[in-house]
Amino acid sequence: MTLSRRAVLGAGLALSACDHRELSLTAPSHLPPLKDVAQFPVGTCVRSDFLADPAYAALVEAQVSQVTPEWEMKMEYIVGDDGAFRFDAPDKIAAFAKAKGIRLFGHTLVWYIQKPKGFLNLDEAKTPFATAYRNYITTVVGRYRGQVVGWDVVNEAVADEGDGWRDSLWSQKLGKLEHMTLAFHHAREADPDAVLFLNDFYLELKPKKRAEFLRLAEALLKAGAPLTGLGTQTHCGPELPPGAIKAALADIASLGLPIHISEMDVSPARARGLFKSRAELEAGQARVYAEAAEAFSQLPARQRFAFTHWGLRDKDSWLKHEDPTDTPLMFDDQGRPKACAAAWERGLR
Repeated sequence: MTLSRRAVLGAGLALSACDHRELSLTAPSHLPPLKDVAQFPVGTCVRSDFLADPAYAALVEAQVSQVTPEWEMKMEYIVGDDGAFRFDAPDKIAAFAKAKGIRLFGHTLVWYIQKPKGFLNLDEAKTPFATAYRNYITTVVGRYRGQVVGWDVVNEAVADEGDGWRDSLWSQKLGKLEHMTLAFHHAREADPDAVLFLNDFYLELKPKKRAEFLRLAEALLKAGAPLTGLGTQTHCGPELPPGAIKAALADIASLGLPIHISEMDVSPARARGLFKSRAELEAGQARVYAEAAEAFSQLPARQRFAFTHWGLRDKDSWLKHEDPTDTPLMFDDQGRPKACAAAWERGLR
């Protein structure tokens, strides 16, 4: 996700009274670890510098069974201006996961928003663009072959309002569908066993975008791409209409592929003008977390790839860059579980 994209959509998004009455706003003094109560892998995003904090590392180890590098496996980190690759930070995350017996998820190989200078300045007389593209994907995927359980191969390819597929450096050079199909083939070439995902955001909030996402998935499959999973980021707010997550997951699951809730957080700051009080905001946040847990739990077991929270402690969230007062995650700044964490766990039952 980028920092400026998610505007609050207020019209008609009131909470149903019965939903928030049923959810306690009392922060629990103790909860069992998230990974212990779920019948599927539970994840969080991590950063290599945060792992140097013993309290952070201990919380991650205690709570989750899967980690995703928040940004240090993206091109913006790996590809230098001269085209050289660096892997120090993702290697640290991979080493942490291996040492702790935690699954590692790769994020992300191709993202429309990134235009590394190493690719922009490529001398195509010496190295064709398609060759450099393949080399990047096979090098990155191959480096973590056997440890990474899945990859977001293509990230956020559908336009915000669902009006087709995004333009990018990759589509301009290699074709709108072709660059994605190639990416999946190159990833499969480098790792025959990883689950390969198409990942996007706002699929819960925007049915038109969700329909276009599914059309893209079908187009990739028809083109022979080894697409073997679908990711829905699930960045949302407490104003999300009841039932939206359940409806989205039902649609996405209709293709029969494994599903990854890949980046979930629930931002109260984005919805302050829609609620009368902080208590209502927190009740809405708890309701959304509970619905996500319940809806994901109801998927067939073979389709429940993993449920990843986009951070654990509030103070570590990417949303803090946008609003320092935001509290979108299930643990407070000190790593204590909040009411929405208890709601998420209740939603599993």
